[in-house]
Amino acid sequence: MKRLVILMWLVSGCLAGFNGFCAGQIIVDHECTNITEIPEWAINQAKDRLHIAYGHTSHGSQLIDGMDGLVDFANEGGLGLLLEEDIFAFNYGGEYGALDLRDTPFEGADDLGSPDRRAWARATRRYLDDPDNADVNVIVWSWCGQAATDTSEIDIYLDLMEDLIEDYPDVQFVFMTGHLDGSGLDGDLNRANEHIRQHCRENERILYDFADIESYDPDGRHNYMRWYCDDACNYDRDGDGDYDGNWARDWQESHHQGEHWYDCGSAHSEPLNANRKAYAAWWLWARLAGWEGSEASSDSGAGRWDGAKRSVR
Repeated sequence: MKRLVILMWLVSGCLAGFNGFCAGQIIVDHECTNITEIPEWAINQAKDRLHIAYGHTSHGSQLIDGMDGLVDFANEGGLGLLLEEDIFAFNYGGEYGALDLRDTPFEGADDLGSPDRRAWARATRRYLDDPDNADVNVIVWSWCGQAATDTSEIDIYLDLMEDLIEDYPDVQFVFMTGHLDGSGLDGDLNRANEHIRQHCRENERILYDFADIESYDPDGRHNYMRWYCDDACNYDRDGDGDYDGNWARDWQESHHQGEHWYDCGSAHSEPLNANRKAYAAWWLWARLAGWEGSEASSDSGAGRWDGAKRSVR
């Protein structure tokens, strides 16, 4: 009888908490970019359940520009998608059945490092404390170049995130890594990003792995970060200081626009990079809203981190 009571309490807790959804560890990386694996019901469920506020500057705009271009790409059957019209639509407030994604709604901060490393957290608190934003249940902030720093500086970010998680238990806070900068495996950026990943693994947090997503082309054969890849998708395989190629342009040129990829804005980078950021963003939204993910994907980075796969219920 005691076990039954405990089980009933856990189930009711998940149903009652988090505005209708409940999340454990979720890692969204390059293996979460096959948008054809996301069921139509999961996309619609995300639109029904999520109210997202997203703070960013230019690099973070890749998600928004990619998501914007995805609407017409899917409507026209790109990647063989046969879904309802405008299924990937989003706007501020979720009007007309779209996803409620409030783009840069915060005041007093630009991104995770501007104007300083703490302003974003104060801006988040002011925003969530405003009764007009009482329905917001997902908070996302992105980096510009400030993630390339000592891990002690990253600890400021991690501590502020943990304080927010404790103080706003009905909101899901998404951690993020910083964009590639060409410094490679041993650079400050990769060390900082690994520090963020380790924190998310050990504390079962939600991570949108911005850097990992732009480290791989759609075929996933190489980790271009190890080849000193930068935010524009240029890479230097032999490390001699001269670029050997651009993985996004190479892939775009060998595949059909409108069928395999779509043209869209992509600050500092190529359209394909923003395409993949959009696919991963929708994977994240679907997971946050209750989809358990695809068995074809590692989904939680388990293959690299030995992390346990956790489902959202």
